[in-house]
Amino acid sequence: MPERPERRLAAIDVKPGAAMESQSGLQMLRPRIYGAYEEAVRTLAAGRAARTGAIVMHPASNFMGHYLIAPLAERGVTCLGLNSRYAGNDAMLLMERVIQDLGAGVKFMRETLGCERVVLVGNSGGAALAAFYQAEAERFSVETMVDGDRTNIVASDLPPVHGIALCAAHEGRSHLLLRWIDPSLTDEHDVISVDPALDMYDRANWHEDASGAPTYSAEFLRRFLGAQRARRDRIEARVLERLAGLRSKPEAPRDETFIVHRTHADPRCLDLSLDANDRIRGSVWGDARAVNYAANAMGRITSLTAFLSQWSSRSRAGGPENLAKTSVPALLLTYTADQSTFASTRETWLAAGGQRIRNVDITGGDHYLAGRIDLQLRVADEIAAFAEAL
Repeated sequence: MPERPERRLAAIDVKPGAAMESQSGLQMLRPRIYGAYEEAVRTLAAGRAARTGAIVMHPASNFMGHYLIAPLAERGVTCLGLNSRYAGNDAMLLMERVIQDLGAGVKFMRETLGCERVVLVGNSGGAALAAFYQAEAERFSVETMVDGDRTNIVASDLPPVHGIALCAAHEGRSHLLLRWIDPSLTDEHDVISVDPALDMYDRANWHEDASGAPTYSAEFLRRFLGAQRARRDRIEARVLERLAGLRSKPEAPRDETFIVHRTHADPRCLDLSLDANDRIRGSVWGDARAVNYAANAMGRITSLTAFLSQWSSRSRAGGPENLAKTSVPALLLTYTADQSTFASTRETWLAAGGQRIRNVDITGGDHYLAGRIDLQLRVADEIAAFAEAL
């Protein structure tokens, strides 16, 4: 049995982004992205170049310690856990810049590691990223950012891959914000301002079933979802107005940051009858109400341009929309106890992929497969078989 391969550091030079994109002078002068990879065990044993490689990447999370790196290598797939230039801080994140970083990773897999085939593993928020990347790799269009600035990306920066595997797959950041933003906030500058009639955490707005579990009425959900969209649209309108105002003044900055309070209010966190799966009550991050009011949560701090690229209705990075534009085979791995992807999420991805996509339910898997090595290995089995069959 070959020895387990050494985990190695990948340091990949990338093109510069926006001014003051990083607070690190070194990173701005020589922008790099970093990853960790393990080469395929049987490739090392045979003393030849890797045949199949996989990249697992998220727009902002650190995936250098991802649970799939070692299992995929053990199954004959060289795996790179790659970080974008925004790892750990998405306040300035532009999805168009992230796919540029991913393209540098694809080139690294091919040119440095010798992978003949490359698969993108889109885990969680990486799913929409993978779909966005491949859609642009097949038909390039992102010559400008959403705000109109040039991306300085060219088609050759985005070499296409051979397949996409999606696990615990969110539909994209713009989709998440729309379903998670708290519509009961009445003052964007006051985190504790609230309209009780729209507060999903107010007991007056739910009934209890026979077991004492919360259930929401169809009428409340109708008002709630409509108010969520209205709040998102108000923020988006202010972003566009402020950005236009800044750019009309030569002495003004081209961007600025702001806070979006209370971005974790999804009735499915409490009412398990909605979009039912095997999940337990609550959020992927613990108590849902506490996450909603936390100082650091999804989309909490963002710039005007980052909001447009990631969170707004103008974002180009929606997952299913982009998957539908691609032509490569896709594998969907649905974690059935996930508290943030649901039955409807699975059906949306499957509809987008059509005949090219196949779903495998990972029964009992929560969003992170925390402590479930058996399920982590099952996912690795499925992805390795998918990749090798391409």
